[in-house]
Amino acid sequence: MKKNLLKIIDSGYFIFKKIIPIKTYRYAVCGGSNLVLDTTLYFICFHFILNKENLDLFIVVLSAHIASLFLVFPITFLIGFLLNRYIVFPESKLSMKKQFLRYLTVGVITLLISYLSMKLLVDIFLFYPTPSRLLTIVITVLFSYIMQSKFSFKTELQTNKRIENDEIIE
Repeated sequence: MKKNLLKIIDSGYFIFKKIIPIKTYRYAVCGGSNLVLDTTLYFICFHFILNKENLDLFIVVLSAHIASLFLVFPITFLIGFLLNRYIVFPESKLSMKKQFLRYLTVGVITLLISYLSMKLLVDIFLFYPTPSRLLTIVITVLFSYIMQSKFSFKTELQTNKRIENDEIIE
């Protein structure tokens, strides 16, 4: 399955080959796909599942735009982890447990950034929730890429080597 997925993802790389490394391209494709899924699920959750109404959890009441954010997170988090582990950063020799815990740490930080951004944009600036979510994602993508490559899936080989077609080139 990994080979087939890589073939599909890498089929468009020829367009970007001269301007970005394969790892960055794969991250963009995987992250972009996960972003589309996240935004679609967020829209469905906000408009149809919660029907734009607050979610009463008895202990706390979450506004629909924040509840949607938290409901979608586990799904796209897991998919993002698997794509990063097996497609984007397969050369990382860290254990799956260590990668997962690091990815979770970065995920929680990006969720916090998303939460604060959504509160600011929707509750204070009164922007629409779905476009606010898209703007929030733009903010977190750069942070996430840097943290995933330098922390979650770090390798000793990162310094002066690059990856091409799953092979390390010196």
